[in-house]
Amino acid sequence: MATGRTHRPATRSRGIPEATVARLPLYLRALTALSERSVPTVSSEELAAAAGVNSAKLRKDFSYLGSYGTRGVGYDVEYLVYQISRELGLTQDWPVVIVGIGNLGAALANYGGFASRGFRVAALIDADPQMAGKPVAGIPVQHTDDLERIIQDNGVSIGVIATPAGAAQQVCDRLVGAGVTSILNFAPTVLTVPDGVDVRKVDLSIELQILAFHEQRKAGEESAAAAATATATATAPAPADQGPDGDMPAVMPA
Repeated sequence: MATGRTHRPATRSRGIPEATVARLPLYLRALTALSERSVPTVSSEELAAAAGVNSAKLRKDFSYLGSYGTRGVGYDVEYLVYQISRELGLTQDWPVVIVGIGNLGAALANYGGFASRGFRVAALIDADPQMAGKPVAGIPVQHTDDLERIIQDNGVSIGVIATPAGAAQQVCDRLVGAGVTSILNFAPTVLTVPDGVDVRKVDLSIELQILAFHEQRKAGEESAAAAATATATATAPAPADQGPDGDMPAVMPA
């Protein structure tokens, strides 16, 4: 089976926009769920709803893959799974190293979804000498002193950084120097990399802060709506058959 070092995805050479590339995994996840339920075909509207995008955008994205579906039938689920997997480079083996085997790194190592999506955890690396040799998810942890050799021996082109922020840039520099060209960064810091190296950052605290913003905004909107309702009720004119204080008049008109 081919390794990540000798084969690169074809998306850039085919001119697929980055925004489309970012949505392909969403389509693949939805299609995989359909495939597991033995659904043979799916309409653009159904697939778009499952992926959380609009159908016009989905059809435009698929046009970059040369897939247009069949009018009145939709898209062939199994073929689209293969087509998107091939475009993303998931039909080959991608060896991955995880550097930093603390709580987060260990959780990533134990994640069972890597293998089913074309990724193989080739090595776990940590700077703590006491971690060396200890198995995590059935893989013995190796020391960072051997990082370059590990990268070369396993033909690794994708590295995952799960170290503290202070160590992340140094680890990144060593990964890049050893030949890694794609990095998934979980450390709470921005990494500097040379041209030709791709970095994707995952920062859970930032995502939570964004959610907190939306929660605060929703709470403010609810408070404003409640205040507007209360004001409207308090200032509404009394009905014609009521007194100025809202009470029925003492003497009804003849």
